[in-house]
Amino acid sequence: MFDAFYPIARSGLFRLDAETAHHTSLKALRMAEKSGLLGLASPVDEFTSPVEIMGLKFPNRVGLAAGLDKEGNTIDALGRLGFGSVEIGTITPRPQAGNPKPRLFRLVEHEAIINRMGFNNPGIDAGVENVRSSKSFGGIVGFNIGKNKDTPNENAADDYLICLRKAYPVADYIAVNLSSPNTPGLRDLQGAEASARLLETLKKEQQKLAAEHGKKVPLLFKVAPDLDETHIRDLARVFLDGGLDGVIATNTTLDRHLVAGHPRADEAGGLSGRPVFEKSTIALEIFANCLGNRIPVIGVGGISSLEDARAKIRAGASLVQIYTSFIYQGPKLVRELAAGL
Repeated sequence: MFDAFYPIARSGLFRLDAETAHHTSLKALRMAEKSGLLGLASPVDEFTSPVEIMGLKFPNRVGLAAGLDKEGNTIDALGRLGFGSVEIGTITPRPQAGNPKPRLFRLVEHEAIINRMGFNNPGIDAGVENVRSSKSFGGIVGFNIGKNKDTPNENAADDYLICLRKAYPVADYIAVNLSSPNTPGLRDLQGAEASARLLETLKKEQQKLAAEHGKKVPLLFKVAPDLDETHIRDLARVFLDGGLDGVIATNTTLDRHLVAGHPRADEAGGLSGRPVFEKSTIALEIFANCLGNRIPVIGVGGISSLEDARAKIRAGASLVQIYTSFIYQGPKLVRELAAGL
């Protein structure tokens, strides 16, 4: 049902401003879930092929990347579409409006998006309550956390600690976003020394929280695709030495050479979708080779087909996530990936 309907829905949505379309589509999904229509149209049992990673049992290898369900209020509906995991956020300690609009742009012929959203979100307390309110999703919920824009880098650990403590009881895993290009200075935290200090601080808190709550919630770092090989090797050593539980490779790119000439190519922000696939996969493979089998890697960036997803797995990914291709292709892609992997 949804396969036939989605091209029509997309045609209408793509006539709207990209951010308006985003909110409209999520609202429609929530309404369809509450009415029971989504459950009838998308039975999830057929998309189950469990895999255990980081001590967590994922119903399948296909997850939704952070950035789509920023507030964590559409988890149940997205789960109905076949995702084995849904990563919400990025969520910051305090609510923030994000960057001035317009800040989200489609590059349709490239099946790509440029965004400079700037961590617009309702804050950690609202995010936690939204996750608590989800009822039917039986998959894995990831909680992507970041620092507020006006928090200086020297105090960034304080912001991450606030989010870690509050998200811990409701999250299945927590992803630390060090790699968004839309918060000034954030990517500086990917330096080997800075990331080592942050990881040490967060791991100590993770140990305390594990004892307090009687469960270990894995801690992951999300990295950029714009790192050179030396930087990746340095970070991999930091992650191994620091006991990181997982890596998400990768976030969006600042590279524009594959969309050069497009009217939107010079828009500030991070580029996602098909053009980032090769760059992202190279970074993923280097990380996976450096980490061996000691730290699992989640592959995200430019996956728009089953073959793309398989390429991420061959490069060393244990799981994959999609976002931009889901916008362009709809729920059919989720099922194809879940079944094919």
